[in-house]
Amino acid sequence: MTTDPDLHRCLVDANVDRIARYRFDVVVLGNGAAGATTALAAAARGLRVAVLAKGTGTDNNTNWARGGVAAVLATEDTFESHVRDTMSCGADLCEPQVVEDVVRGGPAAIERLVQLGASFDRSGSGDLALGMEGGHSNPRIVHANGDATGRAIQAALDAGLHGTDRISLFEDVFAIDLVDDTDGRIMGVLTRLPSGELACFQAGSTVLACGGGGQMYRETTNPVLATADGVAMAYRAGARLRDLEFFQFHPTCLYIAGAARVLISEIVRGAGGMLRDRHGIRFMPEYHPDADLAPRDVVSRAISDRMDQTSDTNVYLDLTQIDGDPDTLFPTISSTCRVFDIDITRDLIPVRPGAHYMIGGIEADTHGRTSLPGLFAVGECASTGLHGGNRMGSNSLLEALVLGTRTGETVDGDAHAEAAPLRRLLHRPSETSTTDVQVNVTDVLYAMKSLMWRAMGVRRNAGDMTEACDRLAFWATATSRLASPSPSAWELMNMLTVARLSTTCALARTESRGAHFRHDFPGIETRWQRHSVVSTTHSAGVLGSPVLTHEPIGRSTNALAEA
Repeated sequence: MTTDPDLHRCLVDANVDRIARYRFDVVVLGNGAAGATTALAAAARGLRVAVLAKGTGTDNNTNWARGGVAAVLATEDTFESHVRDTMSCGADLCEPQVVEDVVRGGPAAIERLVQLGASFDRSGSGDLALGMEGGHSNPRIVHANGDATGRAIQAALDAGLHGTDRISLFEDVFAIDLVDDTDGRIMGVLTRLPSGELACFQAGSTVLACGGGGQMYRETTNPVLATADGVAMAYRAGARLRDLEFFQFHPTCLYIAGAARVLISEIVRGAGGMLRDRHGIRFMPEYHPDADLAPRDVVSRAISDRMDQTSDTNVYLDLTQIDGDPDTLFPTISSTCRVFDIDITRDLIPVRPGAHYMIGGIEADTHGRTSLPGLFAVGECASTGLHGGNRMGSNSLLEALVLGTRTGETVDGDAHAEAAPLRRLLHRPSETSTTDVQVNVTDVLYAMKSLMWRAMGVRRNAGDMTEACDRLAFWATATSRLASPSPSAWELMNMLTVARLSTTCALARTESRGAHFRHDFPGIETRWQRHSVVSTTHSAGVLGSPVLTHEPIGRSTNALAEA
């Protein structure tokens, strides 16, 4: 086996016989829309479920969501239209049957949320109010309080989690590595408890619903906990990852120097908001027939181009001409902007793109099954084939809700809870370095974020990505050997791992498709209508070098379903 000297199977040494062990039928990592929905469906089948949250109940991407959920609810809309829109936006890389299944599950998913208490915006007639977003040919975006849909959905799901006796919620638990049995079946996860002690949550079915990895980038809409942990853990355990080169950049993040980036939801452009450059020129009609409602990859690249042309650090979002009062329609955005003395009823909002959604991830089918027995993945950390090469707005919450329910109905934890004994030792080989030098984790973190923004951002080329691969490998080696074990160091290792794999996949794809755009290969090529699949093996605690293959649409997903 050719080894990868920078990576080990485990981030820490542990003997599972000597630490606390908690047994459940199912353990779910993540309490956002995907994780909570999975847990509720599994508990409804009588299974005992542990939900592990990395932070507190609201520290997840779902709670931050400003847009909405796409679902076919209007009489003038059709499932066929939603499917066509999704396939078109996905740049010919979507899995058609996956798209069909998810789209048709939308109305039932919305109804389940309503039954849990979610209060969505409604029209004067009492029907759900439906908005427009880029890529959609009909109004089908369900939202709450204008631009606070995620908060409403999370509140409803939290009420469901706390109201179900068979679900135990553990907060501020850091998942370090997946644990397997002597036959190679995933049987739970090694964690660090709030006390700092290690513990093993053991289960016959382990579900990764850990969200994405936006914190790999300098500019991002994601919360600080979005550090690609689930994808990195799955890779170290030997799971297949897919389409990591595709990372979606949201076109409109509030840009104030020195302030955290805040998402300005696409729903404001659906209501008539327009993008302008520093000279007041509305520029999107020059780039796409749908102008400001073009797909997100098109809008992000157009903004990047305009920033270059005007030598500005941002462009501007104009809400002064929309139909209605912006303060009333978008109260969250309005209150955020007022903190920076921006009145959205009369002032232009400075915006620029930011890393928003990790399209690729752990290869999984529509029931959450991955390439490893006992391991499931759902939500942003999973790659089901729904989004293809570019996610259409508001399809992510739809996917989490629909496939979360399916996954919860599929997990079979009780049948394996007392299976073969766990592998006793999670062994990390000794390092050769004897120096007392310590890596400054914070310095490496911000260097990585800047590098990824430059080399793997909205526009890419071979030179920058090749340099990035070399630097990421060097930082991974240094961090692995010299950083003191801690959650911040583990997060950095997870991000370095996924960043390096993503860059490797992007270098190999010599075309521009969807969210992956290369200056040196600006055209789309039929021969690249394939998924990028990367995996590794491990022996004696050391990972093998990553193996990258390219597989036709349909092959890998069907193989998982038949396993």
